[in-house]
Amino acid sequence: MSGESPLSMMRPPDQRLRRAGAGRRRRRRWPVVAPLVLVVVLALAWVWLWYYAASVADRTLAGWVEREEAAGRFYACGSQSIGGFPFRIEVSCADPSAEIRNQPPAYAVKAKTVGFVAEVWHPTELTGTVGGPVSLATAGNPPGWFADWTRSRIVVRGLPPDPEGFSVRLDDIHVDGALPGGHTIFRAKTADLQGRVIAGAPRDHPVIEVTLHLAAANAPGFHPLLAEPTDVEIVAVVRGFKDLSPKPWTERVREMQAATDGGIEIKSLRVAQKSAVVVGAGSLNVNAHGKLDGLVRVAVVGIERLVPLLAIDRLISQGIDQMAGSPGAAAQGISALDRLVPGLGGALREGANASIVENLKKMGQPTSIDKQPAIVLPLRFADGAIYFGMLRIGEAPALF
Repeated sequence: MSGESPLSMMRPPDQRLRRAGAGRRRRRRWPVVAPLVLVVVLALAWVWLWYYAASVADRTLAGWVEREEAAGRFYACGSQSIGGFPFRIEVSCADPSAEIRNQPPAYAVKAKTVGFVAEVWHPTELTGTVGGPVSLATAGNPPGWFADWTRSRIVVRGLPPDPEGFSVRLDDIHVDGALPGGHTIFRAKTADLQGRVIAGAPRDHPVIEVTLHLAAANAPGFHPLLAEPTDVEIVAVVRGFKDLSPKPWTERVREMQAATDGGIEIKSLRVAQKSAVVVGAGSLNVNAHGKLDGLVRVAVVGIERLVPLLAIDRLISQGIDQMAGSPGAAAQGISALDRLVPGLGGALREGANASIVENLKKMGQPTSIDKQPAIVLPLRFADGAIYFGMLRIGEAPALF
């Protein structure tokens, strides 16, 4: 046979055929064995990768917990488990609790579950969920507030203790008082807060962009303006922090006040209700007394509706009280007018509101928002006092 050695040709034909067949069988095993060996090697490599990623994710989560403890917030789990093999790492905590001691009074927080997930290929980005209801109480007292939602999502990016960004989103959230017949304090279809470092570094003068989105939010107990469902979009940039190491917020605000470029730039602001819209932009800073100074120019649709909700009659009454030196004198006088001529006190209030609206329109500049007529006015902060046009509408508390 062609290609055979002389020694092979001297063997009987049947032996030559068996030897050739055996050689072919040996050659044919490798196409089957090689893929199996490759699969086993890849499986072992993936198991090693998963355990390595799990250890990184565990150290990352432990690092964030240590950072929180340094800031005066302590966390505990009733029971903890880890899983998620083969494509991600899942850490679950049942009956979690927290103690917030960074400033008095201390608070105790309890939830139903907390879980964090990290992908094998990105173990330093943790995505978490918190299962409600969540209770909040001052230390040693029964819960005062309860919060719950249908869906939650928390994302933390970076290697502890240096955060690069975070986001918190809660769907269908409501916060209720715990007293008998406790009322709803806050409700929203969506509450979404995001923050990220856009310049500098977490340890070297970070510049932080913060975005807040609220959909169909209302909080009637805080102010009449917040009784109607409201959509809110705010994008702000915060400058002046030295770093993002754990420290009290009052210290951070002092850093921002002392920095030459410290302050809050409001890049965009939009607050929309059914019959009123406010958009604006501006900047704020903190003065040496810890009070806000600055200017935000806002354009308003539906100013006729907003002014009565600012309680102009109450502001007028307070002014009259100060001049008369008798608290409640103005309210008593307006009530007396109502008794003498029913509706006269209300007419006085409506007249005051109408006069304020006309003066604001004269002071402002006409524009349009969403093809609706609007007025541009200054929203000014002066040593904590808040002025809408020429009208003082409130006072912002000191930040330190």
